[in-house]
Amino acid sequence: MKKLIPLGIGLLLIGTACVSKSGEGYNPAKVSTERYQWKNVQIVGGGFVDGIIFHPKAKDVRYCRTDMGGAYRWDKQQQRWVSLLDWISYDDNNLVGVESIAVDPNDPQTVYISAGTYTRSPNGAVLISHDGGKTFTRIDMPFKMGGNENGRGNGERMMVDPANSNIIYLGTRQDGLWRSTDKGLSWERVITFPDVTETFDPSDMASFRNRGSGVVFVVFDPQTAVFGKGSSTIYVGVSLMNRDNLFVSKDAGQTWQPVAGQPTAYRPTHGILSGDGMLYVTYGTNPGPNRMENGAVWKYDVNVGQWKEISPVKPEPENGIRFGYAAVSVDIQSPKHVIVSSFNLSVPGKYAEDDIFRSTDGGDNWKPVFAGKVEMDYSNAPYTEFTPLHWMFDIEIDPFDPNHAMFTTGYGGWETFNLNALDKDETMRWQIMSTGIEETVPLELYSPNEGAQLITGIGDYGGYTQFDLDKPGGYHTNPYFGNTNGLAGAENKPQLVVRVGTVSGHHREGKPLAYSEDGGVTWKEPDSIPGVRSVNGHIAVSADGNTWIWTPDRSPVYYTTDKGATWTTSEGIAPTLRVVADRVNPARFYAVDIPAGLLYQSFDGGRTFTADSILPPLLQRNENRGDRRGGQDRVYTTPHAEGELWIAAYDGLYHLQSSKLGEMVKLDKVRRMLAFGFGKEKPGSSYPALYMIGIVNGTYGFFRSDDAAKSWVRINDDNHQYGLVLHITGDPKKYGRVYVGTHGRGALYADPVK
Repeated sequence: MKKLIPLGIGLLLIGTACVSKSGEGYNPAKVSTERYQWKNVQIVGGGFVDGIIFHPKAKDVRYCRTDMGGAYRWDKQQQRWVSLLDWISYDDNNLVGVESIAVDPNDPQTVYISAGTYTRSPNGAVLISHDGGKTFTRIDMPFKMGGNENGRGNGERMMVDPANSNIIYLGTRQDGLWRSTDKGLSWERVITFPDVTETFDPSDMASFRNRGSGVVFVVFDPQTAVFGKGSSTIYVGVSLMNRDNLFVSKDAGQTWQPVAGQPTAYRPTHGILSGDGMLYVTYGTNPGPNRMENGAVWKYDVNVGQWKEISPVKPEPENGIRFGYAAVSVDIQSPKHVIVSSFNLSVPGKYAEDDIFRSTDGGDNWKPVFAGKVEMDYSNAPYTEFTPLHWMFDIEIDPFDPNHAMFTTGYGGWETFNLNALDKDETMRWQIMSTGIEETVPLELYSPNEGAQLITGIGDYGGYTQFDLDKPGGYHTNPYFGNTNGLAGAENKPQLVVRVGTVSGHHREGKPLAYSEDGGVTWKEPDSIPGVRSVNGHIAVSADGNTWIWTPDRSPVYYTTDKGATWTTSEGIAPTLRVVADRVNPARFYAVDIPAGLLYQSFDGGRTFTADSILPPLLQRNENRGDRRGGQDRVYTTPHAEGELWIAAYDGLYHLQSSKLGEMVKLDKVRRMLAFGFGKEKPGSSYPALYMIGIVNGTYGFFRSDDAAKSWVRINDDNHQYGLVLHITGDPKKYGRVYVGTHGRGALYADPVK
C-alpha cells in the first residue's frame, strides 16, 4: 500500500511504484492480473549516458545517469547495470530524465537522484534511496529540471557533504542553489547565493541554443571539514560566460563570493578538487552537446589562491579549429594523475570526434589517448563500430583502480583497465561498458510470423533484427539509417521486410528505403524513391509482398509494384496518412484520418482510395487538448480476417468490419489507448490475442485479451511501467509473448510466469 504524506515542500511518496495521481480513476482492484517476467531486448547502450558516479569509499558501488532513460546501478555479481526507475508511470514520465546523482560518502547504500527531463514539463523531484536503489522516497520539488536539455552532461549538480551526510546541495538550471539539512526530506533555496540568472532572447535561436545550464557543479573542500558538523569551504560552478562563474563559501554556505582571478571567457562544464588542493575545471563556450567554439582547462590552487591554464591543446577558432573541454577526473590515490576530455576535437585518422588527454604531473604535460595506440572491442555492442566516439561529457578514474577509467558517449560508454599503457607506449584496450543499459527509442516493432523474433526500427541507431532476444541483434546496414520510422513485412511472405527512415548523418550514402528478402538479415536499396526529398514516414506491404505503399514525411501517398523501380501517386487519399495492408487480401489497404473522421479504403492495390465517414465520429476536437490528441490514432488489420479492423484512438478502442462501417463498436472498458497490437492466439482459440497499453476499467497498465476484447488481464505491475511507452505487439509465433517499445528504456519483451 502506498501512502501520500505531506512533508517538506512537497509530497513524500513511499514505495517503489509511484502511482499516478491523475483524474483517470486509478483502481487496481477492477481488473485481473497475470504475472509476467520482463526483460530488455538486447541492443546495449543506444543513448546518451551523461554521468558516471563512483562511490569514493565502497569498491564496486557506482551509478550512472541517462538523459531520458532513467538511472542505473552497477551489479558486480551479474557484471551488468541494473535499471532503477522502471516503476515510473506514464503520467510521471518526466521523471525518467535524470539531472544528477549523488552518493552519500559515508553510506554506500544511500543514493539521491534529481529527476526531471524538461524545463517545459512539470516540476522535478528528488528520489531518495537507502537500500541501493531498490526502493525510493519521492520528494516533489518546486522547480523544473532539464535532464535531456543542453548541458545535461555537466556536473555533478548535486553533492552530499562528506563531513555531514545530512547536508546536500543541489544546483538548478533556473532557480539557483538549494540545500537540504535533513538528508533530502526538505529543501530551501540558498538565498545568499549570488543571482546567476542569465538573460537570453528566446526568439533568437543562436541566443537560445548558446544559453547556459545553470548551476552545474558543487565541490566540498575536505581540508575544511569537521566530521559531524560539515565542510566550511564549498565551491559552486555556474554555466555563465563573460562574468563570474565560480563562487566560494568559507562559512558553510552562509555567504558567497566570486573566486578571485577566475577565468570568465568560457562556461564551466566540470569541476573536481584533488587531494593536494587543486581545483580542476573544464570550460567551453557552450554547455554541450550543442557545439562549442572554444574552451580551456584551468586549475586553481586553493591553498595559495593561484590560477593556471593547463589546456592540453588550445583551440584556434580563427583557423577553424573550434572545440572545447567537456570533463575532468582526478585519481584519488594519486592527485597529480588527471584526465580530461575534449568536445568536437576530431582525432586525425581515427574514428573519433573527441579525445582524452592524460597527465601524471598535474597538467604540466599531457598525452592524448585516442591519437595514440588503442584497440577497441565492439563485441558487447557491435553497432558501435559504425558510430564515432563522441560526447565524452563524463570521464572517471576508478577510486580503487587507477588503471580503470570510464567515459560516456551518445550510445553508452567505454572503459579500459590499462590506462597506464600510455606510460609504457603500449596499446590501450577499451571495451563497451554499457551491458544492462538500454536507452533506445523504438519507433517501430515488427514480429514476423516466422524467422526473426523481433525486428525493430530505432531512433538515432537505425534498427536491428533479433533472432536471439538476449544478445545484440544484427544491425541494419546497406544503407545505415539514423531513424527508422517505418517497418513492415508481407503477411504471407515473411522473408520480405521493408523499412524507411533517414540515412545516417555519419553514413550519408544511400536511399531512405531498404528491403530484405531474407527476413531482415541482409538489405538492398531500391532503384529509385518518389521525389528527391522523400524520407521517413510509414510503409505498408501487401500480404503477398508485391505492393508497397509509402507515405514519406509531409508527402502524398505513393505505391510501387516493382520493388521501387517506379513509383506512382495514389489517388483519392489525403497526404501524410499512414496506410496499412490487409492481412489476407493483397489488393486491400486502409488508412484512418481521425481529425477528419474518415476511413480510407483501397481495393486495387493502393491505386485509388475511397473515403467513408466513421460513425460514431472519433474526431471531435477535444477542447482540453485543442488539436493535440496524443495516443496512437491508428488503424490495425486483423491477422487471418479480411476487412476486420481495430482503431486504436486516444479516446479508446474501436472494432469494425470494413463492410459494415455503421456498426462500428466502441469497447466500453477501454478509456485511454496508448498502444495496440496482436499476438498468437491462446491454445484452443481461433482469434489472435490482443495487447494494449492504456486504461481498462479505470486501471492503467499493459493488457492482454484472449477473447476479442470482451475481457482484459493486466500483464505488468507497478514496478514495471517504464515511463513513456510508445508501442506494444505480441509475437505471432508464441502465445503470451509481448513486446513493448519505450521512449528511452529500449524494447522489452515478457512471457507469462509459469
